[in-house]
Amino acid sequence: MHTSSALDAKGISRRHFLAGLAPAAASLVFSRTSSSRAGSAERGPVLGSGAHKYEWVKGWGQLPEGMQFGNTHGCIVIDGRGRVLVNTDTENAVIIFDSSGKFLKSWGKDFKGGAHGMAIVREGDKELMFLAHTGRHEVVKATLDGDVLMTIAYPEKAGVYKSALEYKPTSVAIGPGGDIYVSDGYGLSWIHQYDSKGEYIRSWGGKGTDPGQMRTPHGIWLDTRGKEPLLAVADRENNRLQFFSLDGKFVTMVTEELRRPCHMDQRGADLAIADLAGRVTIFDKNNKLITHLGDNPDPKKRANNGVPRDQWVDGEFIAPHCARWDADGNLYVLDWVAVGRVTKLKHLS
Repeated sequence: MHTSSALDAKGISRRHFLAGLAPAAASLVFSRTSSSRAGSAERGPVLGSGAHKYEWVKGWGQLPEGMQFGNTHGCIVIDGRGRVLVNTDTENAVIIFDSSGKFLKSWGKDFKGGAHGMAIVREGDKELMFLAHTGRHEVVKATLDGDVLMTIAYPEKAGVYKSALEYKPTSVAIGPGGDIYVSDGYGLSWIHQYDSKGEYIRSWGGKGTDPGQMRTPHGIWLDTRGKEPLLAVADRENNRLQFFSLDGKFVTMVTEELRRPCHMDQRGADLAIADLAGRVTIFDKNNKLITHLGDNPDPKKRANNGVPRDQWVDGEFIAPHCARWDADGNLYVLDWVAVGRVTKLKHLS
């Protein structure tokens, strides 16, 4: 598997030189580079309040000279070392940063064009990844360096697909017993369940608006906030979250304070929801609103993949596609933007 190495000494020396320039001159240089540069002394806007107060970290996510994000259309996961793994549609399908935004490596030439959803699972003393790929119509289990260990092809046994081309998985969640749940968000809107070895168990859902049916089940998450774990589904084009038992029975839904929910992440009793229509929403354990973060005031910019960089505003999201907390409560947000955008919100309280 092809990998890109960390910045070489020449790149590091150049950053040191830039750091010594006057702020105005440095600003001009940065605007001409294709990569984001971190380390600005200028503080970003503060979002939220109370226990959910965050500083927008300006310029997070350094890239080697000449490397660009490309379309950030996928997910974010945080591994046990605090590294931040990000999807793009380029041959750098998985880019790995440290928490400060320093580029560490990338991989994924074989996964260009469709790396969309990731989940990390620990097996013994190892961390492994599940990656849903819309273009390859499959889910793979791999090391965090991209070595494929298992492939789960399209669920032919479900009996709902004419061919693999109708199956475009967007998200993966792992159950407490190791079962694998996959959402066919860009295909026929089914949820599929497998055992830990990738053997098919069952499917449920399908396109529709009734409880239990879905229109673009874009992201899924194992919700452990209640007495029993549930599978949470971001039913994006129905503008709601749905919750199912782990054997696929509909339990409840949430429709308030949501526009086009894309994905979820849990920290304690709170749930962060990346909402494609321009904001990140945080619910409490009862799925009641705590706060909206970075709500874009311009409806024309919301869920707009083509917003140019010169129209970005710190403190305002464009199309949040995935959001993840790290162990310290910092929140990382991937915007669905053609030239790529990943933001760190530093937890302040």
